[in-house]
Amino acid sequence: MHTLGALLLRWVVVMALGITACANGAAQSLLIQSTTSTQNSGLFDVILPQFTQATGIGVKVVAVGTGQAIRNARNGDADVLLVHAKSAEQKFIADGFAERRYDLMYNDFVLLGPPTDPATLHGGKDIVAALRKIGQQKAIFASRGDDSGTHKKELGLWQETAIDVVSASGQWYRETGSGMGATLNLAIGMGAYVLADRATWIAFGNKAGFIIHVEGDPKLFNQYGVMAVSANKHPHVKARAAAQFIQWLRSPSGQSAIAAYKRAGQQLFFPNSK
Repeated sequence: MHTLGALLLRWVVVMALGITACANGAAQSLLIQSTTSTQNSGLFDVILPQFTQATGIGVKVVAVGTGQAIRNARNGDADVLLVHAKSAEQKFIADGFAERRYDLMYNDFVLLGPPTDPATLHGGKDIVAALRKIGQQKAIFASRGDDSGTHKKELGLWQETAIDVVSASGQWYRETGSGMGATLNLAIGMGAYVLADRATWIAFGNKAGFIIHVEGDPKLFNQYGVMAVSANKHPHVKARAAAQFIQWLRSPSGQSAIAAYKRAGQQLFFPNSK
């Protein structure tokens, strides 16, 4: 009986420890809604294991367009939001879904196209003039058309050209409704011009001779922001772990990890958190 009692006691202790470990494991994980550019570039594959090693907190990423990422976070399907459309991010905060947004890192957008360059744009520095020329010549342009940060940027630039791309939809202006990688593949297949973030383009494998035609315009600046989803709106979010993650991203360790990430010898993101 003594032996049986000891075995039962040990079983109870092991089960209790197991339940506690499972509960702790569930608590020590984060769900991030982010963009396809951060995922497709490979950045998360490099920096998230460093965060987990430093803190013991695991991270799962849902990579979608910025608009969808924000909608998912509004629905409570995120602990952290990391995207690149500042006006939409500020509205997210104004609506009470986050208390504060932090600048995290930046890169830029580039206008890509076939080497034949049918609209003769190569070497240009003025993105609005380049898009206006595309529209005037009805050269094929591939748009993500997915309410992503890249799509929002592109539409803002088209507005400055005074060209109505809505009326041109399905003609020379082709909306893919897809992420950046899929849109690049479709643009290459169509021989179309396309706006892309530089990080995804550097990491993209199937370039098929496509090149950057326009870059360097300050209007192509691409800022990323990060924020914790409000526990007041969604009490189930892991607020403490989210704050720890954001603190790490903004720390010298996190900022150094972002700066150190390179593909083909090129730095993809430039940390600028204050």
